[in-house]
Amino acid sequence: MFADLCYFSVRSVQLTFVFLVLPCLLLGYLGQAAFLMENLTESQQVFFLSIPSGAFWPIFFIATIAALIASRAMTTATFSCIKQSIALGCFPRLKIIHTSRKFMGQIYIPVINWFLLVSCVAFVATFGSIYEIGNAYGISELGVMIMTTIFVTIIMLLIWQINIMVVLCFLTFFLGLELLFFSSVLGSVVDGSWVMLVFAAVLFMIMYIWNYGSKLKYETEVKQKLSMDLMMELGPNLGTIRAPGIGLVYNELVKGIPTIFGHFLTTLPAIHSMIIFVCIKYVPVPLVPQTERFLFRRGCPKSYHMFRCIARYGYKDVRKEHHQTFEQLLIESLEKFIRREAQERSLESDEDTETDSEKEESCSNILVAPNGSVYSLGVPLLAGYGSIHKTNSEASSSFDEPHDVAMTDAQLSLERELSFIHKAKESGVVYLLGHGDIRARKDSWFIKKLVINYFYAFLRKNCRRGIASLSVPHTNLMQIGMTYMV
Repeated sequence: MFADLCYFSVRSVQLTFVFLVLPCLLLGYLGQAAFLMENLTESQQVFFLSIPSGAFWPIFFIATIAALIASRAMTTATFSCIKQSIALGCFPRLKIIHTSRKFMGQIYIPVINWFLLVSCVAFVATFGSIYEIGNAYGISELGVMIMTTIFVTIIMLLIWQINIMVVLCFLTFFLGLELLFFSSVLGSVVDGSWVMLVFAAVLFMIMYIWNYGSKLKYETEVKQKLSMDLMMELGPNLGTIRAPGIGLVYNELVKGIPTIFGHFLTTLPAIHSMIIFVCIKYVPVPLVPQTERFLFRRGCPKSYHMFRCIARYGYKDVRKEHHQTFEQLLIESLEKFIRREAQERSLESDEDTETDSEKEESCSNILVAPNGSVYSLGVPLLAGYGSIHKTNSEASSSFDEPHDVAMTDAQLSLERELSFIHKAKESGVVYLLGHGDIRARKDSWFIKKLVINYFYAFLRKNCRRGIASLSVPHTNLMQIGMTYMV
C-alpha cells in the first residue's frame, strides 16, 4: 500500500483494500484455520496443504507473482525511506533518479538497489533453513508495527489533538498486543533473528552519526559566519585586490556570509570584482520555470558588488546543464533583479515626494489664530489671484527639477551597474567551492573524537559530494578546504 500511493490516489487504495484485499485475506486465513481444526498434526506449510489438489498450480503461480510484487513494494518503500532520510539530514547523500515527472515518489537509488541485492543473497546463503528467515522476518515486521503504533499515537496527540483517554486506550490495546507477539519471537533471536537486530543497529548508528556530524558542521558555520561589521571595516575592496570577473561561491547558508569566504580572502592573492553566494535548494515540484529559478538579494552595500542567490531546482530538473547556459540564466536574472530594485527605489522616492507635497498643501489650508487656535480652510488663502497661481506653478516646476535630477542620477547608477556586470561577465566566471570538514577538539571526549574524526569522516568521504551535481569545467573551478574544530 505504501508503494502504491505513488501510482494511485489515496481513495482508490482505500477502496481496493476494503473491498478486495481484506476479504481475500479473511478467506485465506479462515480456510487455513479450518484446515488446522481438521488436521491438528499438520502444522508445517499450512498454506499449500490447505489448497485443493486441482487448484494447487494456479495458486502456486499466483503466490509466486504476489511474492515478486511484495518484493518490489518493499524495495520501493526502502527507496522512499532513504530519500526522506536524506532530506532530513539523517542519511549520507546518494544519487537519486526520479523515474516520473508526474509522481514525485517514483524514484530509483542505484546504490541502495545493489546493496539490497547483495544483502538478500548473503542472508539466504547464511541462513540454514527457511524457518530462520521466517524468524528474522517476524521480528522485523513486529518492530515496524510497534514503531507505527508509537508514531500514530504521537500524531493523535499533537496533530489530531484527540482526547488523551482515547489515545491511552488505543495505545494500551494495540501496543499491548504487539508487545505480546514481540515477546514470543524474542525466544528465536538465536535462531536467525539476531541478524536483523545487528543490521538495524548498524543502520541506526549510520543515521545517528551522519545527523550528529552534519548538525555540528552547520551550527559551526552559522556561528562563525562573517559579521557585517567586519565587512564594513574591510571596505569595498574587501582588504585585498578586486580582479575583474565574477566569482560564484557555493555554500549551504541561506543568509549571511560564510566563513569559507574569509578563508578565500586570506588565501587568494586577489578576489573577483563581483561575488555571488550561490545556495542550491531542491523544491518538491517536478520542474521550476527558468524565470523563477533564481532569487537574488544584496549581501552588502552596492559598492561591494556582492549578492546572495538561491537557485531552486525541481526533482526532475536537469542539474548538469552546461555551465555557459547556467551563467547566462544567472546573469539575466541578476539584471532583472537590479532593474526591479531600481524601479522600487524610484517608486519609493515618488511616494516620498507626494507625501511632502501633500503636507505642504495641508499646511497652506491651516490658519493659526493669535490665541493659538487652529482653523482649517476649505481653500487656500488668496486662491483666486493669478499671482498665486503663477507662484504655485513656479514652485511646482522648482520641485520637479530636483525630481528629474534624482531620476537621472538613478538611471545613470543603474546603467553603470549593468555595464559593470557585463564587463565582469566578459572577464570570466570562476566557481569557488569550499569543502568544510570538522574535527573534534583535543579536549573532547573519546567517544566524540571517535565519532567525528573517524566514523563521520569516513561517511563524508564516501558519500555523494556536492560537486558531483555541478557541470563545471576544471579550468573554471577552484576548491579550498577548511577544517572546523567542534
